[in-house]
This record gives sequence, C-alpha cells and structure tokens, in this order.
Amino acid sequence: MTSNMRWKVILVLLVLVLAVWRSSYTFRFLSLDEAGKEQMTEEQLENLKANALSLGLDLQGGMHIVLEVDKEGLPADEAADAMERAVEVITNRIDQFGVAEPSIQIEGDNRIIVQLPGLKDEQRAKRLIGRTALLEFIAVAPPAETDIVLRAIDRALVDTLAASGELSPESETGLPLTEAEQLAKEHPFSIRARYLQQLPFFLEEDVKWAKEQLERIDLDKVLPANPSDPSRPRYRIAWGQDARQFGTEEKYRAFFVLEEEAILTGSAIVSADVRPGLDQDNPNAPGVSMRLSRAGGRTFAKHTGSHIGEYLAVVLDGSVYKAPVIKSRIPAGTPTSITGGFSDEEAKDLAIILRAGKLPAPMTVIEERTVGPSLGRDSITLGLRAMAIGFILVVIFMLVYYKASGVIAVAALMANLLIVIGIMATLPVNPRPALTLPGLAGLILTIGMAVDANVLIFERIREELRNQKTIRAAIRDGYERAFMTIMDANVTTLIAAAVLLRFGSGPVKGFGVTLSLGILASMFTAIVATRVVFDLITVKWNVKNLSI
Repeated sequence: MTSNMRWKVILVLLVLVLAVWRSSYTFRFLSLDEAGKEQMTEEQLENLKANALSLGLDLQGGMHIVLEVDKEGLPADEAADAMERAVEVITNRIDQFGVAEPSIQIEGDNRIIVQLPGLKDEQRAKRLIGRTALLEFIAVAPPAETDIVLRAIDRALVDTLAASGELSPESETGLPLTEAEQLAKEHPFSIRARYLQQLPFFLEEDVKWAKEQLERIDLDKVLPANPSDPSRPRYRIAWGQDARQFGTEEKYRAFFVLEEEAILTGSAIVSADVRPGLDQDNPNAPGVSMRLSRAGGRTFAKHTGSHIGEYLAVVLDGSVYKAPVIKSRIPAGTPTSITGGFSDEEAKDLAIILRAGKLPAPMTVIEERTVGPSLGRDSITLGLRAMAIGFILVVIFMLVYYKASGVIAVAALMANLLIVIGIMATLPVNPRPALTLPGLAGLILTIGMAVDANVLIFERIREELRNQKTIRAAIRDGYERAFMTIMDANVTTLIAAAVLLRFGSGPVKGFGVTLSLGILASMFTAIVATRVVFDLITVKWNVKNLSI
C-alpha cells in the first residue's frame, strides 16, 4: 500500500467514525420513548438532546402565530420599513430564546407569520415576541405637582359626572351634605388615594374604576401644559406594575405623575444580563443589570447628581416597574439595574427584550395554533417510510444491475446519510438547523443524487473494461472521466441550493441545507470513499474479474 493510499484510507475511516458517532446521538434521542426518558437523569437527557439533530415544527410539533403590526400613527419614514425592523427584532429575540430553525415571514402589508418548532410555553412565547418593550427612565413629579394634577383630574371628573347626571349637588336623603360627602363630591378621584411613602396609592379593587374614570376625561387638556411647548402636556399618568402590601392584607397599586419627556430610553442600553442579589428588599430574586452607552451614562449621571432625594421611575411599556429614590449620583459607566421580584424566567425574558431592542410598533396576535406532536410523529413515520421504500428500490437496482460493485455503492449510500445527519447535528451555529419535512425530502433526494454519481462512474468503468483495459486502469480512467460530469451536475444543484439558503426561510431553508450537505457528502462517498474501496480490493487481492 502506497503512502498516498494509506492517507486516503485513514481519511475515509476517520470521516465514517465521526459520522457514526455524531449521528448516533440523533438516532438514540429519536428512538427514546417516555419510559426511556424517565430512566435517564435530567443531565443525561439534556446532553443527548443538545448533541442530537432537532426536529422542525412539522415533525415535532410547535406553535404557529400570526401577528398584526399596528403602523397607525407612525411617521411615514418609520412606517416604510416597520415590517422589516419588526422581523429583525423578533428574529433576535427568538434566536436568544433558543428555538431551532424558526420561520419568520412577512405576509401582506402588516402581518408577520412566526413558526416555533418544539415550543411548549406558548404564553411566554407570545409575551416575548409581541411585546413592544419601550424602556424609559422618567422623573417622577414632586409631591406638590402631583397634588396639582390630582386636583385637576378631580375638577374635570366633576364636570363629566355632572354633565352625565351621575353627580348631584344634593345628598340622596335630602339632608345637608356632611363634610365627608361634600369632600367626595368635590374630589371624586383623589378621595380614594392613600399617600404611602410620599406617593399616592389606590386600593387594588379601585384601580379598574380609576382607569375607567381617567378614560372619560381628556387628559391632554387636564394636565398642566409644557412650558416650552404649550400644545403638549408637561406630565403623563402611569400605574405601578404590581400591587404592594404595607403590613396589611390590603393590596395597593401606585399612581404616578411622570414628566412627559424621558431622561433616557432603551436605545441607550449596551448590554443587559440577569444577575441575582440586585434587589435589596428581595435578595434571592433575580434582577436585570444594564450597562448604558457612554452618552447615556453621562446623561444618567447628570440627572442623578442634580436630583438626589427624588423619585426616578423605570417604565417598561407604560407601566412603572420600579421607582427608587435617588440616593447619590450614579457615575457614568456604572451598571444600573431593574428589579421587581422577578422569577428567573421573567428576568431572562426581560433581558432578552432589552438586548434585542424594541419593536417599532405595537403588535396583536390575531391567529395562533399548535401543531401537536402526534401529527409530527405521523409526518416522521410517512417520511421515513418514503425514504425506506426509495432506499430499498435503489438497493435492489444497484445489487441486480451492478452485482458486487452495487454492494459498495449501497454502503456508500448509507455512509452518505450518516455523514449528512452527523454534520447537521454538529454545525457550529446557534441555533443549529432542524430537520423539517422538506428537509426530510432533501435527504430522500440525496439518495438519488448519490446513486446518480455511482451510476456514472460504474458505466464509465464498464466502458473502459469493454475497451480491453486492465481492471486497475479501467477503475482509474472510469473515475477520472466521470469526475467532470459529476462535478458539473452537483455544482449546478449546489447553486440552486445556495439560492434556497439565501432567499428561503424556515422549512425552505431546511430543504436547502439538507440538499447542499447531501450533495457534498455524496461527492465524498462516491468519488473518494468508493475509489478507496476499489483500490484496496485490486491491490490486496489482485482480482482478475470485476463484478460490475
């Protein structure tokens, strides 16, 4: 055996061993039933799943969501590319969420179709995908200004209630109004507020009523005007994200009067990570640590330095998550944090949203459906059946028509499938491509492509043998003369696969992945691996007649 031959044998054996090793994880994972999974530890199951080829929505089940983007009110320049920006943000969020091979497509002018294979927590996915996630740091109005706003709301509400006949200047009994009754009629909104920690709070059962009353009045006209722009209000109204208890069983929700203009927005965030121990009131709960940009850090440092002792609200999508008192100047470059008794999952999702950016416009889920695993199992069964039938027919043809050489071709075919599955389960990308139903079709097509190369080579060898060449010369010339034809056909198909990978999405891209990998694997097995087998046979055994 020559040195060149020895290296070829080592290369083929190494590729086959790696392919069998990597693909074994996939076969073991897919063959596991529920009883088998229960017998494994959680760590073993996670390790097996991490190394196995994942399945797409149509094979393992998952979630299908249709989102409608509300572009009304957006400036013309922002509305023009709102859909593309929304897809980019959703893609970033899903990639960090860890869903393999999601499908995200624009449909029409204002709809986005999202397919998430293997997803189990549907509600979490909807919150993560459709959330606008506008983060703002806003100054809370001083107590005196808050009182002015509450009195203005009282006056506007009194006028509204009186106009609708819901407010009478007399008591229901006809007797003179008591001081408490008079106060309730003159201050119908603020009478329900309780001042706790220098901020107004409403009982949780009164919050719905309070929000309904605020909707009945025109807040833009009620709130004090902005000194620099009288056409705009100076303040805005917001509610606390969660209800709180102050040593009693009653729950209260904070009512905030905030400055209209934010000090900083989420665009100033450079990074956001989940970390424990950020909340002094709840040390065991995780929080989100954020690092601001250089310009954002300077703005933040300037504000905190000149407003010590005042409240600063952290507002996410219009709700106040936290309103800490500024105790000292926070220097530029110092990480800041958002806390609020989050669970691990809530903190992780919030960090993902802040890192991935905010959606350009609000979204509404208008359609959702779940593809059950039983339907996916049927697809796998039918797909594998089609592959098995095609494989068996090819095997029969190769064995009958090419005899012993057909055995070599069949072995190469099996090696080809193992190599494709092994590569797909090892690709160093996150998330790795998942095997979808079109991808399964790509594997079936790969069988035909691999056999086609063997047929071309074998027919060339037959032709050389008919020309009275020796077996070794016929094998050498057969491979050399078939090479350009095989290369031409496979390169043409690779170009088509590249187009699918570039412009396709979801399952279409999955088809392109398996097709391109299958072509490359078939070229290796047909041109290199089978050639090594033929050379070994002719060198070691010095055969006189080739069964082809």
